[in-house]
Amino acid sequence: MHQPEPDERTRVLHLTQPVDGGVARVVTDLARAQLAAGLHVTVACPAGRFSEDLRSLGADVRHWAAARSPGPSLPGEVRRLVRLLDEVRPDLVHAHSAKAGLAGRLALRGRIPTVFQPHAWSFEAVGGATAALALHWERFGARWADRLVCVSEAERATGVHAGIAGRWSVVPNGIDPGRFHPAPVDTVRASLLPGLDAAAPLVVCVGRLCRQKGQDVLLRAWDAVARRTPGARLVLVGDGPDTERLCRGAPESVLFAGPVADVVPWYQAADLVVLPSRWEGMALAPLEALACGRPVVVTDVDGARESLPDALAPRCLVPADDPAALAEAVIALLLDPLLRESLGHQGRLHVLAAHDVRRMAEAVAGVYRELLTTTQGARVAPTERRESIHS
Repeated sequence: MHQPEPDERTRVLHLTQPVDGGVARVVTDLARAQLAAGLHVTVACPAGRFSEDLRSLGADVRHWAAARSPGPSLPGEVRRLVRLLDEVRPDLVHAHSAKAGLAGRLALRGRIPTVFQPHAWSFEAVGGATAALALHWERFGARWADRLVCVSEAERATGVHAGIAGRWSVVPNGIDPGRFHPAPVDTVRASLLPGLDAAAPLVVCVGRLCRQKGQDVLLRAWDAVARRTPGARLVLVGDGPDTERLCRGAPESVLFAGPVADVVPWYQAADLVVLPSRWEGMALAPLEALACGRPVVVTDVDGARESLPDALAPRCLVPADDPAALAEAVIALLLDPLLRESLGHQGRLHVLAAHDVRRMAEAVAGVYRELLTTTQGARVAPTERRESIHS
Protein backbone atom coordinates (compact mmCIF):
# COMPACT_ATOMS: atom_id res chain seq x y z
CA MET A 1 0.00 0.00 0.00
CA HIS A 2 1.29 3.47 -0.87
CA GLN A 3 2.29 5.44 2.21
CA PRO A 4 1.47 9.18 2.17
CA GLU A 5 4.41 11.52 2.03
CA PRO A 6 5.22 13.21 5.35
CA ASP A 7 4.04 16.80 5.67
CA GLU A 8 7.20 18.85 5.13
CA ARG A 9 5.55 22.23 5.54
CA THR A 10 6.99 24.52 8.20
CA ARG A 11 5.03 23.92 11.38
CA VAL A 12 4.21 27.02 13.41
CA LEU A 13 2.52 26.87 16.80
CA HIS A 14 0.83 30.03 18.07
CA LEU A 15 0.23 30.00 21.80
CA THR A 16 -2.22 32.47 23.34
CA GLN A 17 -4.30 32.80 26.47
CA PRO A 18 -6.37 35.90 25.58
CA VAL A 19 -9.09 34.70 23.23
CA ASP A 20 -10.67 38.09 22.67
CA GLY A 21 -9.65 41.66 21.92
CA GLY A 22 -6.58 42.76 20.01
CA VAL A 23 -4.40 39.74 20.76
CA ALA A 24 -6.99 37.37 19.31
CA ARG A 25 -7.34 39.51 16.18
CA VAL A 26 -3.57 39.60 15.64
CA VAL A 27 -3.31 35.81 16.03
CA THR A 28 -6.24 35.35 13.61
CA ASP A 29 -4.70 37.65 11.01
CA LEU A 30 -1.32 35.92 11.26
CA ALA A 31 -2.88 32.46 11.05
CA ARG A 32 -4.87 33.46 7.96
CA ALA A 33 -1.78 34.86 6.20
CA GLN A 34 0.44 31.92 7.17
CA LEU A 35 -2.09 29.35 6.02
CA ALA A 36 -2.34 31.18 2.69
CA ALA A 37 1.47 31.04 2.46
CA GLY A 38 1.44 27.26 2.86
CA LEU A 39 2.56 26.90 6.47
CA HIS A 40 1.10 24.30 8.80
CA VAL A 41 -0.49 26.46 11.52
CA THR A 42 -1.51 25.20 14.95
CA VAL A 43 -3.00 27.43 17.64
CA ALA A 44 -3.11 26.37 21.29
CA CYS A 45 -5.67 28.36 23.29
CA PRO A 46 -8.63 28.01 25.65
CA ALA A 47 -11.83 26.75 24.04
CA GLY A 48 -14.49 29.13 22.76
CA ARG A 49 -15.62 31.11 19.76
CA PHE A 50 -12.05 32.17 18.96
CA SER A 51 -10.98 28.55 18.49
CA GLU A 52 -14.01 27.88 16.30
CA ASP A 53 -13.16 30.84 14.08
CA LEU A 54 -9.59 29.61 13.71
CA ARG A 55 -10.77 26.13 12.71
CA SER A 56 -12.95 27.69 10.03
CA LEU A 57 -9.79 29.22 8.54
CA GLY A 58 -8.14 25.80 8.36
CA ALA A 59 -5.88 26.05 11.41
CA ASP A 60 -5.19 23.05 13.62
CA VAL A 61 -6.57 24.19 16.98
CA ARG A 62 -5.54 22.46 20.22
CA HIS A 63 -7.34 23.05 23.49
CA TRP A 64 -5.07 24.53 26.13
CA ALA A 65 -6.88 25.24 29.41
CA ALA A 66 -5.23 28.24 31.02
CA ALA A 67 -6.27 31.08 33.32
CA ARG A 68 -5.64 34.66 32.24
CA SER A 69 -3.30 35.44 35.14
CA PRO A 70 -0.49 33.44 36.79
CA GLY A 71 -1.51 31.44 39.85
CA PRO A 72 -1.71 27.96 41.33
CA SER A 73 -2.83 26.54 37.98
CA LEU A 74 0.48 27.44 36.28
CA PRO A 75 2.36 24.13 36.84
CA GLY A 76 -0.51 22.18 35.31
CA GLU A 77 -0.71 24.58 32.38
CA VAL A 78 3.01 24.12 31.71
CA ARG A 79 2.71 20.32 31.89
CA ARG A 80 -0.17 20.37 29.41
CA LEU A 81 1.93 22.49 27.07
CA VAL A 82 4.85 20.05 27.24
CA ARG A 83 2.53 17.22 26.20
CA LEU A 84 1.02 19.37 23.46
CA LEU A 85 4.47 20.27 22.11
CA ASP A 86 5.33 16.57 21.90
CA GLU A 87 2.18 16.01 19.86
CA VAL A 88 2.49 18.99 17.50
CA ARG A 89 6.29 18.95 17.03
CA PRO A 90 6.44 22.57 15.83
CA ASP A 91 9.44 24.02 14.04
CA LEU A 92 8.80 27.37 15.75
CA VAL A 93 6.59 28.60 18.59
CA HIS A 94 5.11 32.11 18.68
CA ALA A 95 3.81 32.95 22.18
CA HIS A 96 1.44 35.90 22.47
CA SER A 97 0.93 37.97 25.65
CA ALA A 98 2.29 37.62 29.17
CA LYS A 99 0.59 34.41 30.30
CA ALA A 100 1.36 32.41 27.15
CA GLY A 101 4.87 33.85 27.20
CA LEU A 102 5.35 32.64 30.77
CA ALA A 103 3.93 29.13 30.37
CA GLY A 104 5.33 28.67 26.88
CA ARG A 105 8.89 29.59 27.73
CA LEU A 106 8.83 27.45 30.87
CA ALA A 107 7.67 24.51 28.76
CA LEU A 108 10.15 25.11 25.92
CA ARG A 109 13.22 26.48 27.73
CA GLY A 110 14.84 27.36 24.43
CA ARG A 111 14.72 23.89 22.90
CA ILE A 112 13.24 25.12 19.60
CA PRO A 113 13.05 28.60 18.03
CA THR A 114 10.75 30.73 20.16
CA VAL A 115 9.18 34.12 19.48
CA PHE A 116 7.62 36.03 22.36
CA GLN A 117 5.27 38.94 21.62
CA PRO A 118 4.09 40.69 24.80
CA HIS A 119 1.32 42.89 23.30
CA ALA A 120 2.04 45.32 26.23
CA TRP A 121 4.36 44.43 29.10
CA SER A 122 2.94 42.52 32.05
CA PHE A 123 4.72 44.72 34.61
CA GLU A 124 2.85 47.78 33.33
CA ALA A 125 -0.51 46.20 34.14
CA VAL A 126 0.10 45.76 37.87
CA GLY A 127 1.80 47.52 40.75
CA GLY A 128 3.88 46.92 43.85
CA ALA A 129 5.35 43.50 44.51
CA THR A 130 3.41 41.93 41.63
CA ALA A 131 5.00 44.34 39.16
CA ALA A 132 8.45 43.60 40.57
CA LEU A 133 7.87 39.85 40.17
CA ALA A 134 6.59 40.30 36.62
CA LEU A 135 9.63 42.39 35.68
CA HIS A 136 12.00 39.86 37.26
CA TRP A 137 10.41 37.09 35.22
CA GLU A 138 10.58 39.06 31.94
CA ARG A 139 14.29 39.71 32.52
CA PHE A 140 14.92 36.04 33.29
CA GLY A 141 12.58 34.59 30.66
CA ALA A 142 14.12 36.62 27.82
CA ARG A 143 16.93 34.03 27.63
CA TRP A 144 14.34 31.52 26.37
CA ALA A 145 13.12 33.70 23.50
CA ASP A 146 15.08 33.77 20.25
CA ARG A 147 13.24 36.95 19.31
CA LEU A 148 11.20 39.50 21.25
CA VAL A 149 8.63 41.04 18.91
CA CYS A 150 7.13 44.38 19.96
CA VAL A 151 4.20 46.08 18.28
CA SER A 152 5.66 49.56 18.71
CA GLU A 153 9.04 51.19 19.10
CA ALA A 154 7.86 52.57 22.43
CA GLU A 155 7.09 49.06 23.70
CA ARG A 156 10.59 47.94 22.72
CA ALA A 157 12.13 51.00 24.42
CA THR A 158 10.16 50.26 27.59
CA GLY A 159 11.54 46.72 27.63
CA VAL A 160 15.10 47.85 27.05
CA HIS A 161 14.82 50.55 29.73
CA ALA A 162 13.45 47.93 32.15
CA GLY A 163 16.58 45.81 31.67
CA ILE A 164 15.15 43.08 29.45
CA ALA A 165 17.99 41.82 27.26
CA GLY A 166 17.19 40.09 24.02
CA ARG A 167 17.10 40.21 20.23
CA TRP A 168 14.36 42.65 19.27
CA SER A 169 12.09 43.18 16.28
CA VAL A 170 9.42 45.87 16.02
CA VAL A 171 6.41 44.79 13.94
CA PRO A 172 3.58 47.36 14.15
CA ASN A 173 0.06 45.99 14.24
CA GLY A 174 -1.85 45.95 11.00
CA ILE A 175 -5.49 45.84 9.96
CA ASP A 176 -7.36 44.81 6.84
CA PRO A 177 -8.31 48.02 4.98
CA GLY A 178 -10.72 46.01 2.85
CA ARG A 179 -12.75 45.13 5.91
CA PHE A 180 -12.28 48.42 7.78
CA HIS A 181 -13.42 51.08 5.32
CA PRO A 182 -15.58 54.22 5.29
CA ALA A 183 -19.35 54.00 4.86
CA PRO A 184 -22.21 56.54 4.95
CA VAL A 185 -22.73 57.49 8.58
CA ASP A 186 -26.49 57.99 8.38
CA THR A 187 -27.18 54.60 6.82
CA VAL A 188 -25.06 52.63 9.27
CA ARG A 189 -26.26 54.57 12.28
CA ALA A 190 -29.91 54.05 11.40
CA SER A 191 -29.39 50.28 11.38
CA LEU A 192 -27.54 50.23 14.71
CA LEU A 193 -29.44 52.90 16.63
CA PRO A 194 -32.80 53.38 14.89
CA GLY A 195 -34.18 55.62 17.63
CA LEU A 196 -31.25 58.05 17.68
CA ASP A 197 -31.56 61.54 16.22
CA ALA A 198 -29.45 61.48 13.03
CA ALA A 199 -27.97 64.85 13.97
CA ALA A 200 -26.93 63.78 17.49
CA PRO A 201 -23.14 63.60 17.95
CA LEU A 202 -22.04 60.00 18.47
CA VAL A 203 -18.83 58.99 20.26
CA VAL A 204 -17.77 55.34 20.24
CA CYS A 205 -15.22 53.54 22.43
CA VAL A 206 -14.27 49.98 21.45
CA GLY A 207 -12.32 47.80 23.85
CA ARG A 208 -12.36 45.40 26.77
CA LEU A 209 -14.05 47.04 29.74
CA CYS A 210 -11.13 47.05 32.15
CA ARG A 211 -8.77 49.43 33.89
CA GLN A 212 -6.21 49.33 31.09
CA LYS A 213 -8.61 50.74 28.52
CA GLY A 214 -9.65 53.66 30.74
CA GLN A 215 -13.40 53.78 30.09
CA ASP A 216 -13.81 55.06 33.66
CA VAL A 217 -11.81 58.16 32.66
CA LEU A 218 -14.04 58.68 29.63
CA LEU A 219 -17.15 58.42 31.79
CA ARG A 220 -15.74 61.04 34.16
CA ALA A 221 -15.14 63.29 31.17
CA TRP A 222 -18.54 62.66 29.66
CA ASP A 223 -20.55 65.07 31.86
CA ALA A 224 -18.58 68.00 30.46
CA VAL A 225 -18.96 66.69 26.90
CA ALA A 226 -22.71 66.27 27.31
CA ARG A 227 -23.10 69.82 28.65
CA ARG A 228 -21.23 71.37 25.70
CA THR A 229 -22.71 69.15 22.97
CA PRO A 230 -26.43 68.70 23.69
CA GLY A 231 -27.85 65.38 22.55
CA ALA A 232 -24.45 63.69 22.31
CA ARG A 233 -24.38 59.95 22.90
CA LEU A 234 -21.55 57.68 23.98
CA VAL A 235 -21.45 53.99 23.10
CA LEU A 236 -19.08 51.58 24.87
CA VAL A 237 -18.56 48.48 22.74
CA GLY A 238 -17.15 45.40 24.50
CA ASP A 239 -17.33 43.70 27.87
CA GLY A 240 -14.93 42.79 30.62
CA PRO A 241 -14.37 42.68 34.38
CA ASP A 242 -15.39 46.33 34.90
CA THR A 243 -18.74 46.12 33.09
CA GLU A 244 -20.94 46.18 36.19
CA ARG A 245 -18.95 48.94 37.88
CA LEU A 246 -19.01 51.14 34.79
CA CYS A 247 -22.73 50.62 34.28
CA ARG A 248 -23.53 51.81 37.77
CA GLY A 249 -24.25 55.52 37.71
CA ALA A 250 -23.68 55.97 33.98
CA PRO A 251 -26.05 58.60 32.57
CA GLU A 252 -28.79 57.79 30.06
CA SER A 253 -26.71 59.27 27.26
CA VAL A 254 -24.26 56.34 27.61
CA LEU A 255 -25.12 53.06 25.89
CA PHE A 256 -23.39 49.76 26.69
CA ALA A 257 -23.48 47.74 23.48
CA GLY A 258 -21.71 44.72 24.97
CA PRO A 259 -19.58 42.35 22.91
CA VAL A 260 -20.42 42.43 19.21
CA ALA A 261 -19.60 40.02 16.40
CA ASP A 262 -18.51 42.82 14.09
CA VAL A 263 -17.14 46.14 15.33
CA VAL A 264 -16.88 47.70 11.86
CA PRO A 265 -20.39 49.24 11.78
CA TRP A 266 -19.79 50.93 15.13
CA TYR A 267 -16.70 52.69 13.79
CA GLN A 268 -18.56 53.66 10.63
CA ALA A 269 -21.48 55.05 12.63
CA ALA A 270 -19.31 57.22 14.90
CA ASP A 271 -18.52 60.88 14.57
CA LEU A 272 -15.52 60.30 16.80
CA VAL A 273 -13.78 57.24 18.30
CA VAL A 274 -12.03 57.51 21.68
CA LEU A 275 -9.51 55.19 23.32
CA PRO A 276 -8.55 56.56 26.78
CA SER A 277 -6.03 53.80 27.66
CA ARG A 278 -3.67 53.86 30.62
CA TRP A 279 -1.14 51.67 28.77
CA GLU A 280 -0.94 49.86 25.44
CA GLY A 281 1.39 47.88 23.21
CA MET A 282 -0.27 49.17 20.07
CA ALA A 283 -4.05 49.16 20.21
CA LEU A 284 -5.96 48.05 17.13
CA ALA A 285 -9.02 50.22 17.81
CA PRO A 286 -7.44 53.54 16.68
CA LEU A 287 -6.08 51.90 13.51
CA GLU A 288 -9.46 50.33 12.76
CA ALA A 289 -11.28 53.62 13.33
CA LEU A 290 -8.84 55.57 11.14
CA ALA A 291 -9.19 52.95 8.39
CA CYS A 292 -12.92 53.61 8.52
CA GLY A 293 -12.21 57.31 7.97
CA ARG A 294 -13.13 58.31 11.51
CA PRO A 295 -10.98 60.63 13.64
CA VAL A 296 -9.79 59.35 17.00
CA VAL A 297 -8.77 60.72 20.38
CA VAL A 298 -6.17 58.58 22.15
CA THR A 299 -4.05 58.97 25.25
CA ASP A 300 -0.33 59.75 25.14
CA VAL A 301 0.87 56.28 26.13
CA ASP A 302 3.24 53.82 24.47
CA GLY A 303 1.79 52.33 21.32
CA ALA A 304 -1.33 54.49 21.19
CA ARG A 305 0.88 57.48 20.42
CA GLU A 306 2.53 55.65 17.53
CA SER A 307 -0.82 54.74 15.98
CA LEU A 308 -1.35 58.40 15.05
CA PRO A 309 0.26 60.21 12.12
CA ASP A 310 2.11 63.35 13.19
CA ALA A 311 -0.52 65.62 11.65
CA LEU A 312 -3.25 64.28 13.95
CA ALA A 313 -1.34 64.43 17.24
CA PRO A 314 -2.04 68.10 18.13
CA ARG A 315 -5.81 67.52 18.00
CA CYS A 316 -6.09 63.84 18.87
CA LEU A 317 -3.53 63.11 21.60
CA VAL A 318 -4.26 63.82 25.28
CA PRO A 319 -2.57 62.93 28.59
CA ALA A 320 -3.60 59.65 30.20
CA ASP A 321 -5.89 59.68 33.25
CA ASP A 322 -6.91 63.32 32.63
CA PRO A 323 -10.71 63.63 32.24
CA ALA A 324 -10.61 67.41 31.73
CA ALA A 325 -8.11 67.24 28.86
CA LEU A 326 -10.00 64.33 27.32
CA ALA A 327 -13.29 66.24 27.50
CA GLU A 328 -11.80 69.32 25.84
CA ALA A 329 -10.37 67.32 22.94
CA VAL A 330 -13.65 65.45 22.38
CA ILE A 331 -15.71 68.65 22.56
CA ALA A 332 -13.44 70.50 20.12
CA LEU A 333 -13.79 67.76 17.51
CA LEU A 334 -17.52 67.25 17.98
CA LEU A 335 -18.05 70.97 17.35
CA ASP A 336 -16.01 71.00 14.12
CA PRO A 337 -17.40 68.61 11.46
CA LEU A 338 -15.03 69.81 8.72
CA LEU A 339 -11.99 69.19 10.90
CA ARG A 340 -13.27 65.70 11.76
CA GLU A 341 -13.66 64.90 8.06
CA SER A 342 -10.15 66.11 7.27
CA LEU A 343 -8.55 64.21 10.16
CA GLY A 344 -10.42 61.04 9.26
CA HIS A 345 -9.23 61.25 5.65
CA GLN A 346 -5.61 61.78 6.73
CA GLY A 347 -5.89 58.93 9.20
CA ARG A 348 -7.07 56.43 6.57
CA LEU A 349 -4.19 57.36 4.27
CA HIS A 350 -1.78 56.79 7.17
CA VAL A 351 -3.19 53.33 7.92
CA LEU A 352 -3.05 52.33 4.24
CA ALA A 353 0.60 53.36 4.07
CA ALA A 354 1.90 52.05 7.40
CA HIS A 355 -0.52 49.56 8.99
CA ASP A 356 -1.84 47.24 6.32
CA VAL A 357 -2.15 43.72 7.77
CA ARG A 358 -0.14 42.36 4.83
CA ARG A 359 2.88 44.40 5.94
CA MET A 360 2.56 42.98 9.45
CA ALA A 361 2.29 39.39 8.20
CA GLU A 362 5.31 39.73 5.91
CA ALA A 363 7.41 41.26 8.68
CA VAL A 364 6.58 38.34 10.98
CA ALA A 365 7.35 35.90 8.15
CA GLY A 366 10.77 37.56 7.85
CA VAL A 367 11.42 36.94 11.55
CA TYR A 368 10.46 33.29 11.14
CA ARG A 369 12.69 32.85 8.09
CA GLU A 370 15.65 34.29 9.94
CA LEU A 371 15.16 32.10 12.99
CA LEU A 372 14.68 28.92 10.97
CA THR A 373 17.65 29.42 8.67
CA THR A 374 20.37 30.68 11.01
CA THR A 375 22.48 28.61 13.34
CA GLN A 376 21.93 31.10 16.13
CA GLY A 377 18.15 31.02 15.82
CA ALA A 378 17.35 27.43 14.91
CA ARG A 379 18.04 25.42 18.05
CA VAL A 380 16.29 22.42 16.49
CA ALA A 381 16.09 22.11 12.71
CA PRO A 382 12.75 21.24 11.07
CA THR A 383 14.15 17.84 9.98
CA GLU A 384 14.65 16.91 13.65
CA ARG A 385 11.02 17.33 14.59
CA ARG A 386 10.56 13.64 15.29
CA GLU A 387 12.76 13.94 18.39
CA SER A 388 10.94 14.54 21.62
CA ILE A 389 10.79 18.02 23.12
CA HIS A 390 12.21 16.42 26.27
CA SER A 391 15.43 15.34 24.56
